Amino acid sequence: MTLTRPRLRAVGSPRDDPAARHDRRADGVGRSLRELRRLDVATYAAVAATATPTLDVAFRRLSRAADRSKLWLAVATLLAAVGGNRGRRAAKDGLASIALTSATVNLLLKPLGDRRRPNRDTYDVPVARQVAMPRSTSWPSGHAASAFAFATGVGAAAPGAALPLTGLAALVAYSRVHTGVHYPVDVIAGAVTGVAMSPLAVAAVDRVGST
Repeated sequence: MTLTRPRLRAVGSPRDDPAARHDRRADGVGRSLRELRRLDVATYAAVAATATPTLDVAFRRLSRAADRSKLWLAVATLLAAVGGNRGRRAAKDGLASIALTSATVNLLLKPLGDRRRPNRDTYDVPVARQVAMPRSTSWPSGHAASAFAFATGVGAAAPGAALPLTGLAALVAYSRVHTGVHYPVDVIAGAVTGVAMSPLAVAAVDRVGST
């Protein structure tokens, strides 16, 4: 029987080079990000190409209702009016969550992201579903961030309201893609931001209330 000696890789060979390993990892990350962007744009294009004339009207109206958080202000007013002490606390937590999240999105994340808005003409987004195109950058979605921040904040004080408000927040977030003003990744990032920032706002409300 013939024995074969294992090959010994020379120390310092390119495969062991830390710089080479770093480059391979960076190249893999770059490919993943490019593929994610293609998937993001393809999903946007698929939504734009799907005819939904009845839903177009509903999502356009919902998207407009959430402008400047008007929808959430109305819900907070209702909670405070009929929900007793818990409702008032839930409204306060929800609005505080919107305030902190909006500041984070508009003053920090949007300038850092600096992503251009979609070109609705390129993807033939139906005019019937369109809303005014915001002047701000695209990533992350402020509407989605505020929606999920409010739902999370309200849920901290009124858990029973968390599920329906989260559902409504998801519809608002989707409406921004449906109307053509955001890519899907924008609204996902906005939703994550809102959920992450809300507990900080609620904790701040707690501290102020305890002083």
